[in-house]
Amino acid sequence: MYLSIMTAAPLLGAIVVGCLPRSAGRLAKLIALVVSVGVLGVAIAAWLKFQPGGARMQLTESYTWVPAWGARIGFGADGIALVLLGLIALLVPLVIIASWNHAETDSRRSVPAFFALLLFLEGAMIGVFAATDVLLFYVFFEIMLVPMYFLIGSYGADVPQKQRQYAAVKFFLYSLVGGLFMLAAIVGLWVYGGHTFDWQTLANEEFSRTAGRWMFLGFFIAFAIKAPFFPFHTWLPDAGGAAPAGVAALLVGVMDKVGTFGILRYCLPLFPEASRYFAPLAITLSVVGILYASLLAVGQNDLKRLVAYTSIAHFGFIGIGVFAFTTQAATGAVLYMLNHGLATGLLFLVVGMLVSRRGSAAISDFGGAGKLVPVLGGVFFLAGMASLALPGLAPFVSEFLVLIGTFTVNKTVAVIATLGIILAAAYVLWMIQRTMQGKLNPSLTEVSGLRKDLTGREYLVVAPLIALLLVLGFYPKPVLDVINPAVSVTLQTDLGVHDPAPANNQTEAGK
Repeated sequence: MYLSIMTAAPLLGAIVVGCLPRSAGRLAKLIALVVSVGVLGVAIAAWLKFQPGGARMQLTESYTWVPAWGARIGFGADGIALVLLGLIALLVPLVIIASWNHAETDSRRSVPAFFALLLFLEGAMIGVFAATDVLLFYVFFEIMLVPMYFLIGSYGADVPQKQRQYAAVKFFLYSLVGGLFMLAAIVGLWVYGGHTFDWQTLANEEFSRTAGRWMFLGFFIAFAIKAPFFPFHTWLPDAGGAAPAGVAALLVGVMDKVGTFGILRYCLPLFPEASRYFAPLAITLSVVGILYASLLAVGQNDLKRLVAYTSIAHFGFIGIGVFAFTTQAATGAVLYMLNHGLATGLLFLVVGMLVSRRGSAAISDFGGAGKLVPVLGGVFFLAGMASLALPGLAPFVSEFLVLIGTFTVNKTVAVIATLGIILAAAYVLWMIQRTMQGKLNPSLTEVSGLRKDLTGREYLVVAPLIALLLVLGFYPKPVLDVINPAVSVTLQTDLGVHDPAPANNQTEAGK
């Protein structure tokens, strides 16, 4: 019952909060926080219940849904899904706390509606990662677009209304078109897979080469848009720049992981031959995305758009890790999903704190701000260092695993991808230098918001993320123990690939 509770509780909470009158803003916030903390408690219990060395799919549930279609309401989690479910459960209450005063300054915005949308989004995201029925996965995949559309278009801040609406429509249309490609592939699965949507049954089916490749493309296009991979990325900087900071943290830190998770859960196990066939294309898109997005990030003057571009580059690393088809690289890719969510979530939330104080997201409107808010500047620096994968922080471990796992099978790709690390240092350090360091911008002394450093509520938001980034940077073993078995089964059993022998063994074999 863990996964069904985690899915249903936020959805029911959203209905309750959404029915409250506009005047009950404080009550809406309290209910939303209590529900999200309750989901976090269930997630912790599910993590403790999960056995890393046990069955592949655990915490499973299955209920009758549409018998005529062979569709069921099925939930389950392997190690890959579990870490992402934990990420959702952690980030949502932190985002609620960080967004505590959001929407209150504009009488046209409903506070209960804002927090109801956050809860609805949480339930839909959990449903996506927990679903073991392909049709149910598709339903949650499409449903989660709705709350995000309204959160961007109606509650976005710091940009003109037309820009918010444009970003929201662009996000929605890109994702909707991708979903239509996936729907066509799902229909093909049902036809060729024995009239069932059960993931485990379909994973044991063998499709013809032509059918498998076409269905792979249907899923892959949807997931490439959602991640996003180059050249499907153009919606993310607009959406990330227009969304409230907390919503952007969920959009980039969690929702986009549906793309890379979907490739691991659906593309590789269901279409192994097609996955191997299209792997060079996917790796090429990933490498181009790393370099292209990194170069664009260097030239950004908007803080939120800059962070969005860095995430496109990070997803390039994840894509390389997935399609390198080695255990180290794929494990690093899954760990990267978690660590990227923590680091980028922290970075977006801190950017939101800076923007709310300054009233602008333009980097040129800052300059020397660290002299006025030294603690906030220090947290901003730490979040930036995590984003560029500084050793000692969690993203370094995942990035290192991706590169070393890729190097064993494709040295050229690994070397080119390493250029992304150099560019990351450029755009992150340049961002920090232009905002926090150097000569104090005289106009900042007149900004009342910059007279106050981190508040107690903001400490509560950043402290758990900083702690996890440090702990996982030095001791990632508990998470790796959960991820490794699921990755090994996906690559070796489903995909039929094995890690290359160590170089010394290859030398001995040559002799």
